[in-house]
Amino acid sequence: MYTLHLGQLSLADFMQQYWQKKPLLIKQGFQDFKDPLSADELAGLALDEDVESRLVQCHAGNWQLETGPFEDFNRYGERDWTVLVQAVDHWHPPAAALLEPFRFIPNWRIDDLMVSFSTPGGGVGPHLDQYDVFIIQGEGKRHWRVGMPDASLKQHCPHPRLLQVSPFTACIDAILEPGDILYIPPGCPHDGVSIDNSLNYSVGFRAPAQKDLLTGLTDYLIDHEIVGKRFTDPARQLTPQNGAISEQDLDQVQQLLLQLISDRQLLPQWFGQYITQAKHELDQQEPDPHYQAEEIAEYLEEGSVLASIGGLRCSYYQQKPDSDILLFIDGEKIVLPAEELHTAQLLTQSPTISQQDCMHFIAREERLLLLTDLINQGLWYFVE
Repeated sequence: MYTLHLGQLSLADFMQQYWQKKPLLIKQGFQDFKDPLSADELAGLALDEDVESRLVQCHAGNWQLETGPFEDFNRYGERDWTVLVQAVDHWHPPAAALLEPFRFIPNWRIDDLMVSFSTPGGGVGPHLDQYDVFIIQGEGKRHWRVGMPDASLKQHCPHPRLLQVSPFTACIDAILEPGDILYIPPGCPHDGVSIDNSLNYSVGFRAPAQKDLLTGLTDYLIDHEIVGKRFTDPARQLTPQNGAISEQDLDQVQQLLLQLISDRQLLPQWFGQYITQAKHELDQQEPDPHYQAEEIAEYLEEGSVLASIGGLRCSYYQQKPDSDILLFIDGEKIVLPAEELHTAQLLTQSPTISQQDCMHFIAREERLLLLTDLINQGLWYFVE
């Protein structure tokens, strides 16, 4: 297990002074850091057609980008390239453990773990991200420069699928060594160049755009055949300009839309399902044959421990202490009675359920049946 060390800062200090405000270099944020996977293991993932990967290289100012799966990496030489693999937490449980120290941010905000391997001189060029990211230095060293948001920066495309920014003034200019962590808020230009063969682990956070939220809400309304209220105008006054859209008309339309998204029955149900949908494919394998509830209970009584599959998104919502709990798992909604808050917390707060906490699910038949269903869907599994 990894423990985050912020030096003289507390987590509350970090949130108040740095989160979405300014970048921070955390020297030895992970002390005595050991890579959870090797460069060879990462390369193996990049060969898999089910895993999203890309390779960026630059020779004499000529940028190239290729997408995986790759067959081998020998033809790229020994310098100036980087292979990046998305959602490694879906496929590699030891690497997924790197997400755990950052769960002081709500689960729904955490996106995935991207891992990159770079040869000397490798990088993707100076660029901006529109989301928060913690970059953990693994083996090797990498030179990072990070700046503050600057509206005067110009973006350009040295390759059709590669967006970079013009030179920027750095507020952090440092060489990262194993265990060092770099926090970069949205909109901060940054550029990392590998000094020698190196691994980097990027913990990214979800930042849905208004367009994506509206699109997701529209899809939900269509899928559930929710029409909502219709436009009405009983107070309309006579107007000679029948071709005009008035300010009063726009105010009414705006209020109609605001009423929809202010609906505390609709909003949490849509958002919980929307935000817990997996962005990348899950390695979901149903047991064959399916377990019976009695078998699950027996295994748990014998001391078995459970874990959720990599990349599984789980959250819950409870409007009031005495109201039903909406449990969201991989885009699906499960309604639990108000007294089952601890059940929802055990299923959403950690990817593992300890031996002691597993006993909670044996205590009531409804809990055991829920857990049995989740295991039979291949979402939770017994840890060997």
